[in-house]
Amino acid sequence: MESVSFSPYSLSVGDTIIKLNVGGKRFQTSKQTLTWIPNTFFTCLLDGRIPTLKDENGDIQCNIDRAIYDQIFIDRDPDAFIPILNYLRTKEIDLRNIGLSTVKHEAEFYGITPLVRQLTLCENKSDSGCGSLHFSAYLSSPNDASMKRVLSVTGHYNWIAVSFAHCICCYKLTETSGWQLGFTSPYLANFAEKMALNVRVIGGSLGDKMIAVASGSQIRLWSFGSIPVTQIGTFELYVSVDALFFVGSHLVAISHTGKIGVWHSTNQHWQKQDLMPITSWDAAAEFLLLGCRNGCIYYIDTQKFPLRMKDNDLLVTQLYKDPENHAVTSLSVYLTPKGNFGGGGSGNWIEIAYGTSSGIVRVIVQHPETVGQGPQLLQTFTVHRNAITNVMLSEKNLISVCTEKHVRTWTVTRFRGMISTQPGSVPLASYRVLTLSNVQEPFYGLEAGNQIGPYGHRDGEQIFIQKVIPEINYLYVRLASTGKRVCKIRSVDGSNITCHSVHECEGVGRLSSRLRKFFFTGHENGSIQVWDLSTALDDAQKFSETNEASGDGGPSESELQKILEQCDLASDARSSWHRVPDNNKRHEPVENEEIRVGSPKAVISDC
Repeated sequence: MESVSFSPYSLSVGDTIIKLNVGGKRFQTSKQTLTWIPNTFFTCLLDGRIPTLKDENGDIQCNIDRAIYDQIFIDRDPDAFIPILNYLRTKEIDLRNIGLSTVKHEAEFYGITPLVRQLTLCENKSDSGCGSLHFSAYLSSPNDASMKRVLSVTGHYNWIAVSFAHCICCYKLTETSGWQLGFTSPYLANFAEKMALNVRVIGGSLGDKMIAVASGSQIRLWSFGSIPVTQIGTFELYVSVDALFFVGSHLVAISHTGKIGVWHSTNQHWQKQDLMPITSWDAAAEFLLLGCRNGCIYYIDTQKFPLRMKDNDLLVTQLYKDPENHAVTSLSVYLTPKGNFGGGGSGNWIEIAYGTSSGIVRVIVQHPETVGQGPQLLQTFTVHRNAITNVMLSEKNLISVCTEKHVRTWTVTRFRGMISTQPGSVPLASYRVLTLSNVQEPFYGLEAGNQIGPYGHRDGEQIFIQKVIPEINYLYVRLASTGKRVCKIRSVDGSNITCHSVHECEGVGRLSSRLRKFFFTGHENGSIQVWDLSTALDDAQKFSETNEASGDGGPSESELQKILEQCDLASDARSSWHRVPDNNKRHEPVENEEIRVGSPKAVISDC
């Protein structure tokens, strides 16, 4: 084909017939039909502002009274062009069994603004700027340029902390006024990468509310609330901080290199210690558990800090070693009533589920008869063929997730609160939580603003959050036990969701004592949107009792196609997966191997 441009002077005389070749299908109409709406693709095409192509039959014939332009080629969908041409002829919308979103997309390409507006109204007829039934609150960020994109949200009791690039804000849920801003940090010169919140610090003299922020290897700690805001101190770990959280009243910083830092609230002492490279962690009561690359699980009893920190030791104790020496890439501890690591007395039963770099999931227990001997291996599952990134052992279920976002769940049988071997853990569900997020985790087990989960307390229902692509304004909430959909959350103002979190708050009403589960979404415009997850879970339960669930809980095939239209997989190397030629061999950790999510060594194959 050759390029040809039309001069506006050649179209000034008489009637004009335009012949189009749209994607191989031929159409014939008048110039007046194509150009009655100004500033469209067709007006630019016919006055020469857009170069055009003619096909092999595209001879241009000009007369004094009439001009016929044959076969102007447009490389678009011919079926979707039919309702657009019909609208230009009649000003009526007839989709002709073509999807509304498809016609709208083509109308946007051709610049048919009135049609785009009408189709948008049809598409959003059920949407409301005030949100759906589950929408609970909208928190605008303070008017500051450093607060225009929310990076992460975390919570503690009735408080949440919101992280921006160079600032931290804390909000409190009150009975009469809802969410109120209670703390704003000074401007942070360095990027706020991690944060930790504790609003019930016990035994300290610096107040009962503390917020910590990590930037690189540096940690800053503030006290706020009943006393004036005070910066307690700035601490150095001397390596990048990959996790920051409170265990009881003690601030803990962890680096995957194996360095641990602890700040004690009573004596206000900052202590560092080196360990084996750390690949996972979990906390239970006053105990901190660490999974390491050498296959060992260690624990630290923070209650003994005042005694042992004087001799420069955090009292790191080996609890268990994997039988095959595989790196422990995920940890979950379940403490039964009165359970503890110290032993002594009857009824002590500690259960730990952990995943390895080879895809194995194991459950170990310590029961009264074996106190002093360490945990004993109870069960082993080899259903994954990829490294385990998340594992959760709850009252009712065991849930595991591998690097390919493949989820396996089991029903846990208990007798008098303790896990039972008869009939043991029964397979419940197998599904995948598809995400193409470009978040690169430092190492396994660490929370981030876009982790899929599972979220939720171990004595309740856990959920997964499915955000299919990084830049999108809606996501899916799914039951972790079965994978079924709970609800679909869509931003009330249309802004893209940049992070999310799940947190339970105490009842703030005079007659309300029930914990309310909230879902928080941070957005690119700096807002935080709050959703009532307790109501959503109740509604999902009622629906499952009256309707037989069918299909997957994630996006349907048509929904997924619509989502993927918004991203270019080929241009983002981070969304592609590396597969090894031999899928019959389980991935074995190599000595001194760097185990990280997103690393080329984190091999992915089918489960």
